[in-house]
Amino acid sequence: HVQLVESGGASVQAGGSLRLSCSSSTYTIGPYCVGWFRQAPGKKREGVAAISTGSGNTYYADSVKGRFTISRDNAKNTLYLQMNSLKPEDTAMYYCAAGGSGLTPRTYNSWGRGTQVTVS
Repeated sequence: HVQLVESGGASVQAGGSLRLSCSSSTYTIGPYCVGWFRQAPGKKREGVAAISTGSGNTYYADSVKGRFTISRDNAKNTLYLQMNSLKPEDTAMYYCAAGGSGLTPRTYNSWGRGTQVTVS
């Protein structure tokens, strides 16, 4: 059973920053494309950012470009999402996922349980 665990979610004011982390004690993320996704109440889950293995190419949703930065530390088996200039519309449950492709949620087969980000 693959377990990804997110942390770092919180309630912040607009304009603030947060850094989300995702790690696993049972799953090595190094060989896989990993990403961050979010889902607000009543909305579909959407891709926020992803980072490939190897070249480390990054992909961002247009809505977060220039504000969010995804990174990975394979030595620590941890994925990060630095979120700056947060907006109320960034409010959502944020999930990390592994083993997929780009920003398409249905391609990912391993998911965490999420961490809540609330921007007011």
